[in-house]
Amino acid sequence: MKALNQLSEAELFQGCLERIPSIQKEVYERFSKKMFSLCFRYVKETAAAEDVLIIGFMKVFDRIHQYKGTGNFGGWIRRIMVNECLMYLEKEKNLYNEIGLDGILPAPVHSQPSDKLAVEDLMKLIDSLPSGYRTVFNLYAIEGFSHQEIAQKLDISENTSKSQLSRARAHLQKMIKFSPEERIEELMSA
Repeated sequence: MKALNQLSEAELFQGCLERIPSIQKEVYERFSKKMFSLCFRYVKETAAAEDVLIIGFMKVFDRIHQYKGTGNFGGWIRRIMVNECLMYLEKEKNLYNEIGLDGILPAPVHSQPSDKLAVEDLMKLIDSLPSGYRTVFNLYAIEGFSHQEIAQKLDISENTSKSQLSRARAHLQKMIKFSPEERIEELMSA
């Protein structure tokens, strides 16, 4: 028998379908770090993101029979996690808690010698967006959902999805435009 960490996604799926605890544990260990990062992008509190992650994996194991074995197993798990994050945000009723620029102080962005933003800096800027903007931006730009799919998932209109994305982009562009000191000064004077 192969070592657990050498099993293919198809073998992991089959083991989960047969409810083999050691294989379920391997699935969790193999995917939990990536899925936690995904959850934390939507749910900004560590404990809440961990809760969403656990609930998401419980659904993965409970609904394993719904995976058809086609496509990427990790992608199927990712979809469950995104849906679980959205359900959490809906329950918390803070999805569209809009605040003005003067209500947030973005994380500092340290300029790179090449004057390009590092991925980590860009993720900090995305994390500083108001919840509604951040959720639509993540679903559209990172997860690849269409505005129609976003509208269905969030129970909003397509135009609202487009508007939230446009505002998120404008917000990000404004934060990228200035150095950290200039942004702080502008936010304080607004």
